[in-house]
Amino acid sequence: MVEKQRVIQEYVPGKQVTMAHIIPNPQGDIHERLGIVTKGAIGIMTITPSEAAIIAADAASKAGDIELGFLDRFTGSLVITGDVSSVEAALRSAVNTLVNVLGFTSTEVTRS
Repeated sequence: MVEKQRVIQEYVPGKQVTMAHIIPNPQGDIHERLGIVTKGAIGIMTITPSEAAIIAADAASKAGDIELGFLDRFTGSLVITGDVSSVEAALRSAVNTLVNVLGFTSTEVTRS
């Protein structure tokens, strides 16, 4: 008899931006490995509840000349690309929307 593996996922109730980070000058093949065609800076966010990534993506895309590289409403992951100033403006706008409009708690927007 084959044992079935059981996976249990738990989410802590709350509304929060757990990470907002900018990679201004990605090296190597990071874009390719992420499946992103557009080159430039990369902005990464993780959000709970995960569906709020849709709202963050909307706010980010309205704030700067960026491309959505990846959006996952099931994990709360958002990846954007563009020039450094556009990515930074877009991430800050997304964080501000979540915090000021929806009452999320947030972390600092960081940069490597």
